[in-house]
Amino acid sequence: MTINPDDLINSILSSLSRVDYIKPEEIPDIDLYMDQVTTFMDTHMASTRRYENDKILTKTMINNYAKNDLLPPPVKKKYSKEHMLVMIFIYYFKSILSITDIQSLLNPITQKYFKGNPDFSIEQLYEEVFSLEETQVDSLKADILDKYNVSMRTFRDAPEEDQEFLHLFAFICMLSFDVYLKKQLIEKLIDTVPEFSPGKK
Repeated sequence: MTINPDDLINSILSSLSRVDYIKPEEIPDIDLYMDQVTTFMDTHMASTRRYENDKILTKTMINNYAKNDLLPPPVKKKYSKEHMLVMIFIYYFKSILSITDIQSLLNPITQKYFKGNPDFSIEQLYEEVFSLEETQVDSLKADILDKYNVSMRTFRDAPEEDQEFLHLFAFICMLSFDVYLKKQLIEKLIDTVPEFSPGKK
């Protein structure tokens, strides 16, 4: 095993600096057919793939989102800019949340703000949420670096030839524990989301 710990952590921290998201102005203002939606997502979210052949969104996924009330149905087989914004939320949530939890979280949003709410739009909501990402990167980097440094000090009594892997294992375990706890917190918060119908405050 040939892992250079410094190269590893520098690569991770560098990748965080490059994290980006689709800006609302990048999404066409005209409604799109399914093929145009999947092509747009594959092109603009290519950096989020783990493997080159991974699909961002497929026709089957999008149809299932509509059937499961995660996504408002298309109009005449076309998807609006608001549809696209909701799909981006779904894409990020689905890696950590169940379909039911995503429904609980997004249904109040789509019920209240989809289709041009005059007071507040899904586009405004999207911009506000994703702008928070920039404020989180530095603190996230510091936290990851702290966990990395702690993991490099573990398993001092283990055989020397095993320590490189065990340090990596410890680092992954610390990151996983952090994700596990945050997932538990997210689920508890979702359980507090009130159900409401359009217009209900």
